[in-house]
Amino acid sequence: MRPFLFVFFTCMSLTFAQRDFSDVAITSEKLTENVYVLFGAGGNIGLAIGEDAAYLIDDQFGPLTEKIVAHVQTITDKPINFVLNTHVHGDHTGGNENLANAGAMIIAHENVRKRMIEADEPRPQEAWPVVTFNDKMTLYLKNDRSVHAMHVNPAHTDGDTYYYFPQDNVIHMGDNFFSGRYPYIDLSSGGDIDGLISNTTMALELIDEETKIIPGHGSVSSKAELKEYTEILSILRERIIAARSAGKSLEEVQKMGISKEWDESHGQGFINADRIVEFIYKSAD
Repeated sequence: MRPFLFVFFTCMSLTFAQRDFSDVAITSEKLTENVYVLFGAGGNIGLAIGEDAAYLIDDQFGPLTEKIVAHVQTITDKPINFVLNTHVHGDHTGGNENLANAGAMIIAHENVRKRMIEADEPRPQEAWPVVTFNDKMTLYLKNDRSVHAMHVNPAHTDGDTYYYFPQDNVIHMGDNFFSGRYPYIDLSSGGDIDGLISNTTMALELIDEETKIIPGHGSVSSKAELKEYTEILSILRERIIAARSAGKSLEEVQKMGISKEWDESHGQGFINADRIVEFIYKSAD
């Protein structure tokens, strides 16, 4: 792992361990009769209600598990028997251990389990997925309703998975989609801008104008918003690669104002203009 990233993730881990989650409120938005999205702290959680069980897509931070479960119980009396991870990061998988200990089955792409086991500070075994897949998988929820797990190209990480509910016309894209902001491309976990653009382009071909998109972070979004996000990333990639090919260093490219049209709208969060330029400069072919 690069020294900067090692220090960064160590600091982040300490921050999360010390963070006070007591003021975090879990809220939800109903998308269809049986699919919801939950908001709190960390990545957005998908909730699907099946015949005999509730399914969570991601589970935020461990200290929030009790609040998350309590909120789910205001929506359904079905037990949370399945947790599906979109990728490995702790703001999406921090509740795995708690929910597994409560009886839930953790499911994810095989690279999620691999990275949890091989991390510099391995995650507790209870947090590891016990069912993994290498390409795609289908879970049948109720009658003719299903959720399709689709491993996509390395983009945010190398374990990224979309969870698509075709009958409900809902898709959870995990951190391939940061709605209204620049994405985080985790280079140390196999992240790649080319894979990200390919993945969002594929999603645009899969969905329609009525599809409700759950992003990893941000509000529930539309196809038009995903299209704009994809176009911004494609333009940035083109500009940054042109500058890199002309012999400019990363620092020089960061000073060019390449992303200035979108910095105010997309660069005020966790990832600013310099960071998105760095991610693209270092990962694009």
